[in-house]
Amino acid sequence: MATDISKYRYNHTMYRIKDPKASLKFYTEILGMKLLDEHHSDESKFSLYFLGYEDPASEGLVRLARQGVLELTHNHGTENDPNVAYNTGNGENGGYGHIAITVDDLKAACARFDEFGVKFVKRPEEGRMKHIAFIADPDGYRVEILENPMLKA
Repeated sequence: MATDISKYRYNHTMYRIKDPKASLKFYTEILGMKLLDEHHSDESKFSLYFLGYEDPASEGLVRLARQGVLELTHNHGTENDPNVAYNTGNGENGGYGHIAITVDDLKAACARFDEFGVKFVKRPEEGRMKHIAFIADPDGYRVEILENPMLKA
């Protein structure tokens, strides 16, 4: 039996989250993703939320046929446990870094993030790399924000 690697696709990245209400609000209302699918297991006490962007190439596709999906995994009860905090991979030992989102206007996007009270890890005016920003989601996972000139109106 053979497999055809030309048919392999990057499907999703998974983050463990503490509070699904806060995380879903961040990714849908602040970053504009759509909740594509969700799965809840009361027996195993976890919920999965799959988010992504709508575009003509992915319209109507089921979750497994898409690329670039973000899976948020919530273990029930963590939202009420003050001792729960997830390692985002950006601490002293490093490792995992971030996801990246492209926007039409970096300055306007940053102003909008300020209106929502989003935590900035790095603003465009800070440091040498003036063309990017880094924000943090409710669990501290980093999101790089890049301006895509092709998205300008």
